[in-house]
Amino acid sequence: MKVSLPASIAIGLASLFSVYHLVLAVASLQRVHDVGPVIACMVLYAAATGAALFVPGKVLPVWTACFSLATAVVMPLVAAPVVDLANGPGTATWWIAAVGTLMVVLVVRGRGPFAWAGVLFLAVYTVAWAGLDALGALGVLGSVAWVAIATVFAVAMNRAIRNTRELVRAEQETADWQAAQDAHVFERQFRLSQTTRMALPMLQRIIDSCGDLDDADRAECLHLEQAIRDEIRGRSLLSEDVRDEVMRLRRRGATVQLHDDGGLDELEVDDVRRIHARIAEALRQAREADNVIVRTVSEGSDSAVTVVGLKLDTAASESAALGAGMEDDDGDEDDSVALWLEIPRHEPA
Repeated sequence: MKVSLPASIAIGLASLFSVYHLVLAVASLQRVHDVGPVIACMVLYAAATGAALFVPGKVLPVWTACFSLATAVVMPLVAAPVVDLANGPGTATWWIAAVGTLMVVLVVRGRGPFAWAGVLFLAVYTVAWAGLDALGALGVLGSVAWVAIATVFAVAMNRAIRNTRELVRAEQETADWQAAQDAHVFERQFRLSQTTRMALPMLQRIIDSCGDLDDADRAECLHLEQAIRDEIRGRSLLSEDVRDEVMRLRRRGATVQLHDDGGLDELEVDDVRRIHARIAEALRQAREADNVIVRTVSEGSDSAVTVVGLKLDTAASESAALGAGMEDDDGDEDDSVALWLEIPRHEPA
């Protein structure tokens, strides 16, 4: 969020004031001894004001600020000697207000030190040129006052912008915290409902039998416990078809391991559904396997999921799952691998 005056309005007002000073300069040409220095100051002031107003960026570049400060120093030195103060300055001292306006623009564009250096030089030079009374009579105090007001305004605006940003950041952090809490509540409720749906029939059976379960029921309890663990360790790999096939394999006596390492988090919904369908199909093909391992692949690989079905003892199964025993010394494929499938991350073109 940004608290500021629209740039077009600010530039328009500053341009009007600058043009007004140039009009006063034209009107003063008949009251000066030499019009050449006044015209030179007009051109220099127009160039410096144009650069200060229209150079892009929130903070004015240093070269532009230096150019404006140099203009504020040169204009009094060049224009003051041709002004006749005997009959009153009138519009001949237009350059005093012009320097003040240019310095206000510097303050607004974030170059306050340059602006204060310009008006302080203007005040010191005016006192040396026309005396201490000229500070009020020629309008130097007005230029200093406008620079002071612009400085206070700029400080207040910067503070307001900083406070607004802090409030926006605090609001965003609060929204993120609330979203995280809502996600935790939703996840907790989802897991509770999922666990209840899976375990409630067996829990009711335990209550009805007073805990006197036969071997089949005890085995079914182990299968349900493994299914609940799947919801924690391999949730992104699960769909209703995958859950059904995993349960069939376990009831047949096979060991099924699901490992979700986050490789499916950034995939589109259609790709996830396709991968789930391929996993379910692979599990149907692994009916003869004693150990089935389904694991996601980290991002950066062309494969999203690997499915391995093994038929040997535990040691050989683990070795084959790691790819260490898939081929023997003669180069023949190991009989322990009943299924090896790599599911691509995206549908081939």
